Amino acid sequence: MRLRCAVLDDFQDAATKAADWSPLADDVEVVPFTTHLPDEDALAAALADFDIVLTLRERVPFPASLIARLPRLRLLIASGMRNTVIDYAAAEAHGVTVCGTASSSTPPVELTWALLLGLARGLVQENDALRSGGPWQSTVGADLHGRRLGLLGLGKIGSRVAHVGLAFGMHVSAWSQNLTKEYADEVGVHLAASKEELLAESDFVSIHLALGDRTRGLLGAPELALLKPTAYLINTSRAAIVDQDALLAALHEGRIAGAGVDVFDVEPLPADHPMRTAPRLLATPHLGYVSQANYATYYGQAVEDIQAYLAGSPVRRLP
Repeated sequence: MRLRCAVLDDFQDAATKAADWSPLADDVEVVPFTTHLPDEDALAAALADFDIVLTLRERVPFPASLIARLPRLRLLIASGMRNTVIDYAAAEAHGVTVCGTASSSTPPVELTWALLLGLARGLVQENDALRSGGPWQSTVGADLHGRRLGLLGLGKIGSRVAHVGLAFGMHVSAWSQNLTKEYADEVGVHLAASKEELLAESDFVSIHLALGDRTRGLLGAPELALLKPTAYLINTSRAAIVDQDALLAALHEGRIAGAGVDVFDVEPLPADHPMRTAPRLLATPHLGYVSQANYATYYGQAVEDIQAYLAGSPVRRLP
């Protein structure tokens, strides 16, 4: 009997097209799920008959309670090599092997700039007006050259965002709790003396931090109040780094010029979620990692993970 493999959150029905699954055809039946399973009960019911589950990034938690309800599960594959929502001890206790895949930092860098440029030049408003017979030129674009880009986080993604900002002729500052002047100098950016200084002096602020105890709620109402009324905030990292109610209030009250957001407190967003109708917001449905090359890597290496597991020599094991 062939094993069954569930591919979660395959919204574009892209998983079986992005990679060659034919080497598994005799051994594995692949079943894409093109809609999101919203809670543990739905996941337990839908996945009860699957031996392998492929989950995309950190969207779906796999706590001990869920793993215990999946008696057939033997292999759990997560795209990327970092996943904080899988209970690895529970997986080991239930005989579940956990593997990952590579993941490129290039797509989130590019999306960060798509959001920033879209906000700065009013692309959505101008495109909508042009296509609907609206006014010819209704916005005045914000310049990048000579303006200050503030980066919260200067890691693998943040440093590449910095290089693009420098190429635009921007003044780039960065801050994080562990950032050193030596590394900031190496990247070619100014080390802000504090988070508060960075927020107060930047024209564009972009977040590139991992979510953890020290970064959860890092930007609340007091921090957002430091931003200039002409400043833009970009978040392609994790929603919980920013107090969502405080951000909505700042947008509705016009206390910042705008925000570009790719991550949300609930995903997918409910139809009535206030982020869907917030003013001054350019939002995308968590597309940071979604690109042809990344999908080819995710699903191609997932095939390799399954092949290696079936051969008795799992690769790219997590954690």
